[in-house]
Amino acid sequence: MSKSLFKSGMIVSAMTLISRVLGLVRDVVIANLMGAGSGADVFFFANKIPNFLRRLFAEGAFAQAFVPVLTEYQEKHTSEEIKDLLSKVAGTLGVIITVVTLIGVIASPILTALFGGGWFLAWVNGEPDGAKFELAALMLKITFPYLWFITFTALAGSILNSRGRFAVSAFTPVFLNIAIITAAIFLAPHMEQAEIGLAIGVFFGGLIQFLFQIPFLLKEKALVKPAWGWNHPGVTKIRTLMLPALFGVSVSQINLLLDTFIASFLMTGSISYLYYADRLLEFPLGLFGIAIATVILPALSKKHINAEGSGFESTMDWGVKAILLLGMPAMCGLIVLAKPMLMVLFMRGEFTLHNVEMSSYSLMAYGCGLLSFMLIKVLAPGYYSRQDTRTPVRYGIIAMVCNMVFNLILAYPFGYVGLAMATSMSALLNAGLLYRGLHKAGVYRVSRQTAFFFLKALLSCCVMVALLVHFLPSQEAWLGQEFHERAMTLLMLIGMGGASYLISLVIFGVRPWKIKTGL
Repeated sequence: MSKSLFKSGMIVSAMTLISRVLGLVRDVVIANLMGAGSGADVFFFANKIPNFLRRLFAEGAFAQAFVPVLTEYQEKHTSEEIKDLLSKVAGTLGVIITVVTLIGVIASPILTALFGGGWFLAWVNGEPDGAKFELAALMLKITFPYLWFITFTALAGSILNSRGRFAVSAFTPVFLNIAIITAAIFLAPHMEQAEIGLAIGVFFGGLIQFLFQIPFLLKEKALVKPAWGWNHPGVTKIRTLMLPALFGVSVSQINLLLDTFIASFLMTGSISYLYYADRLLEFPLGLFGIAIATVILPALSKKHINAEGSGFESTMDWGVKAILLLGMPAMCGLIVLAKPMLMVLFMRGEFTLHNVEMSSYSLMAYGCGLLSFMLIKVLAPGYYSRQDTRTPVRYGIIAMVCNMVFNLILAYPFGYVGLAMATSMSALLNAGLLYRGLHKAGVYRVSRQTAFFFLKALLSCCVMVALLVHFLPSQEAWLGQEFHERAMTLLMLIGMGGASYLISLVIFGVRPWKIKTGL
């Protein structure tokens, strides 16, 4: 079992690595083009709202509800019944998402006022920042249709993942990055407002991702004619599971939107500083956390359907152990190397040293929550695979309310950094509640072996951090280097940190390569 999961996880991680690297290239190009000014703030805002809804209607809540039901159909129903389910799901979801998309395009000024309250008030009062409100409302009309394309892309990806075809959906985001990079290089510089060119890139990126999936669905004989099926038994089950999951799985996204709303009242650049930090956070989160969560959800669903209790718990334990092995050094490295990474990746063009310093504070604050974000991705499938979406919702509500309180407490003294701190704190709370619920239900309890594994990984991280801090050059030394010298120094530090972590693990008696067999 673990060997199969390890292989699938490596496939997803490899494809995700390509996507994340291109994502970083995309952000480097954007930073060079617009820096962290008002134009960048507006573009990131206009891109964030459809991405938030994507988590609801696409790979977030929908996938968590759809994959277990589809897995059940594939285990217990005929091929014709499976095709009928796919037809009804595609048709029902298609109607809903089309209506939502049309409303979003038409009501873009209302959405902008709702999530960008600071800009709206500035527009009402005739202040200079009011121009951000007008531009954001226009750009949202361009970026919102991305939601329609990505929803069907996620539907196709869920179908392929349930059949063990993980590479296609993991590779698909590459096309969005390529589209935005192309727009940033060839279109945006020739427009009066470069950010509108980037918004056009988002639109075409969604379209290309949607078209890319179709040949693979044909190969799997899963491309069906959509049909309305609100009362179809499978659709009924999916929407019953999905409605509470809409909130539960998207707590972190709602928290990020709340951050955006509050940041619209703060100094110019706040949204951009949070964005660049979040992008670097998403790299290890997508490479490890989401990749592992993607492959264990179908496996957990099968274990639950076939009543394999011990297999279910061992799969959960494998996921947690994999997260600890990879997430802890990633978290520590992100915090220690925050400023060097931002300097190497973004400090050019319109992105200044001041932008690096401001972004590094939010990156360190977000980085403190990386392990919690990863654990949420692995612990939540422990509920969704058993078709329990209500319990994570309760925990999500608690975490979101606490995040609001943390925001109010921390935003005043720490500004945008306080928003990042609040998000990390609420993620820790959410992960703790998810584990507590699984523990109380007797579904999953951390084994003694995994507890010792955690302590050994923690000690190994301490060794890694000590070495990195000792050999980390001063800011003056970084500034005195050319770009290629900075890049080589950063790569050497990362390599040294990774090597010291692995060597320390071995010294403490851990054999990292054995995790693929669950030993």
